[in-house]
Formats: sequence, C-alpha cells, structure tokens
Amino acid sequence: MNGDRGVATLSRCLESKNIILAVSGGIAATESIKLARELRRHGAHVIPIMTQSAEKVISPLALSWGSGLDTITDWDPQMSQLGNFDGLLLAPATRNTISKFVHGILDSPVMMALSAASGRNTPMMFVPSMHDDLFDDPVTGELLESLENMGVSAFYEGSNEGRRKQPDPVTIVANYSHLLNSGMPGRKTVAVTLGANRAPIDSIRYVQNTSSGETGWSIAEHLHMMGHSVVCIAGYTTAKPRFQLPDIRHDSTPDGMLAISSKLACSSNKPDTWVHAAAILDYIPETIDGKHPSGDGNWQINLKPSKKHITELTKHVGGSKRIAFKLEVDSVDSLVSRSIDLISENGLDAVVANLLAESAGEGGNRCRIVFPNGEVDEIADLSILCESLEALISSD
Repeated sequence: MNGDRGVATLSRCLESKNIILAVSGGIAATESIKLARELRRHGAHVIPIMTQSAEKVISPLALSWGSGLDTITDWDPQMSQLGNFDGLLLAPATRNTISKFVHGILDSPVMMALSAASGRNTPMMFVPSMHDDLFDDPVTGELLESLENMGVSAFYEGSNEGRRKQPDPVTIVANYSHLLNSGMPGRKTVAVTLGANRAPIDSIRYVQNTSSGETGWSIAEHLHMMGHSVVCIAGYTTAKPRFQLPDIRHDSTPDGMLAISSKLACSSNKPDTWVHAAAILDYIPETIDGKHPSGDGNWQINLKPSKKHITELTKHVGGSKRIAFKLEVDSVDSLVSRSIDLISENGLDAVVANLLAESAGEGGNRCRIVFPNGEVDEIADLSILCESLEALISSD
C-alpha cells in the first residue's frame, strides 16, 4: 500500500500469501491493527474480517487502515470470505467464537470464513484470549481439544494478571508463519550455535570474544518462520531475539557449548543441519583459584588452545549438512582460501566468510558464502544472508 498505510518489509516469509485475519469481540481486538501490519511486514496480503462484537471494541475503519483493505463486517453478494486463501488467523479467539466454530454455527461472515477454511484444510491458528476463570473451565478445555482434533492450532501463553492475554503481534506472526510454512518441502531440524564464548581467568574475571549474537538470532528466527524446527545453542549475547524461539539452550563457556552440541548430535532427534555461527574462543586461559590481587603489578596470563568445536563434532554429525562461519582481518583472497581449507578439513557444505571491516559496515558486502567447489556468493545484507542459508538448508 502507498502513503500512510505502507509498512517496512522485514522478510519475505509470507510473500504473496493471502491470509484472512478474523477478529472476534475480545478486548485484545485492539491489537488487530498491529497484527495486520506485522503480517504485511513479512509479505502477506491481509483480508480483514470482524464480528459485530469486535466492532464494539475497534472500528472497521481502523482495521482497514492496518490491513490496507476494506474490512468485511456483513454479508455481501460477492461472499469474498469464501475465496481461496492460503491461511486464516483468528485473533483474538473468544470462547463464544470457538464454541460456534466447533458446533458448526454459521451466523456471520466470520463464522462462514472459519467453516470454509476448515473444509479446505486451510492452515488455521486461533489465539484464545480470556480470563483465567473462563480458560480454566473444563468446557474450554474440551473446546480446545476439539480444535486440535479438527486440525486447528491454538496458540496462547501462560496466565498473567488473572488472564490469558494475547501474545504480542511479533510472536503471533512468527509462530503463524512457522505453521503456514511447515508444510513446505525440505523442512529440516536445524541446530544454530550463536553468541560469544567466555572463559574464566580467575574466580571473578574472564576473557571473551566479540559477538553480539545478532546474526545467529536473525538466522534462527528466519528458519523458524520458514517452517524449520530450530534448536538454538546460545552463548553470551547482547542482542535479543525479536520473539521467543521454542528451543534455546544456554551455555557461554567453550566446553559447555560443546557439551550441549555433542549431546544434541548424539540424540535420537539429531539435527539434519548445523549452522555454526557462534564465536568460539580459539584460546582459553589457564584459570587460577580465587581472585588475583588488585594492584599486584603486571599479570602474565597463559593461554592454551581450546577444542575446535567443528572438528570435535565431525565424528557425531555424519550425514548432516554443515555451515560454518569464519572471520578474518586481512584480504578477501586470504579469507576465501582459508574458508576452502576449513571446508576441506571438516567436510563442510559451505562457509559464511566475513572480513572484519565489512562486518563493521565498511565496503559493499555484508559477507560471502564460500562453497566446496570454490564458488563464492556475495551477500549484501543480513536479510539476504538469511534467505540464502534457508535456500541452502532446504535443498536436497
């Protein structure tokens, strides 16, 4: 949309998807404008539709502004709610609306849209929002169980201030995108290591390499929204994910991160793909007990090589696709050459190669992806990196 109704593009995870945003009459309907715009930020074409109860909470004009299209509020000859859609999101989903849907009541355009989507096996997510006394009623439990049996996903968070509040729009859209895209071919279980390592010098001091975790979080978020099952193994990060990813395992020490990775690699649900984006310490100090005295003159710290995680994991990850990261400070030629060596030594499928200056925003590229045959793809920004890695992971 042009002008005031336009949105900034964050990803193409929902590109060209026609999604009905159905709004029923809970107070959380006030969030529907933000929800419509968040869907559009990821490329969705949003068709808004409201119950009469929802109109008492928020005006159709406001939702039209958020979605960029006129809101359906009443019956019309075109019956556009019966069109062919890629998905349907009901938020908020009141108990009244859930009950009507489960029992097949068609008394409004919203209920007809829900029924038609169910009949076509269109991916549907309901976001219940109600007080705890209603949510904890056994009847509500039976209704939610009925939704599950009908193939409808119910997405909600824990109790807060006596209510099951609607999650924020970013979280709803991320999880709905995951649901919608999980049926695409080539979906994988992906382990993403990210963030920085820390290692102690004494009982209160440590050494740490530089990594905010932003790149790793962004890759994990994109893969989740594209329908992959993502496990994050996170070290120390200053960046935060945009939404709560479903499986995050924390340990900022080199040995701790390696132990988590090794356990996962040997599990029955071992990942199909590894993205080694964490900044692993190449050298760790020989730790002393207690605290080194302050003001004690020069302090000589001995460093010893740490275990190479990619090498250590090689014996556990046979058959998995593996993508590593490499950072250098000198030249592009040297960076590519060392990346190819890293691929050859560890049987990798690709290396994301970074020059420090370019990572800091200097030059025309964000990074490069180096392949075993020596081919190099120039990557302009983080969003293109995420899309390129997802395409690589999804390919056979």
